[in-house]
Amino acid sequence: MRQARHPEPHEMTLTEVMAALSDPIRVGVVRLLADGTERGWGELRAPVAKSTLSHHLRILRDAGLTRTRQQGTRCYVRLRRDDLQARFPGLLQAVLAAADHDDVGHHVGLATD
Repeated sequence: MRQARHPEPHEMTLTEVMAALSDPIRVGVVRLLADGTERGWGELRAPVAKSTLSHHLRILRDAGLTRTRQQGTRCYVRLRRDDLQARFPGLLQAVLAAADHDDVGHHVGLATD
């Protein structure tokens, strides 16, 4: 299986990060991952098709917001909090605070199975 490419922190651009954060589903994923826990893709629930959720996760990864790890047939994702803080100090905290205030991304959660 092909390994996903993750941009180095110096390769992350503000426009790509902001574009990735321009969708409520993606903001919801970031909010969910902000606790620092790595999550399996199968644990994530959003009101979209699995293929659409996969698309959103790819956009977050390509922008540098998340890191994806493959283990066998399973895929895991985590937020690159330290890299984001180093590249764009305070941005993630501001986005999370605004999302919390405006309740953006509240419909993304974890599977309860």
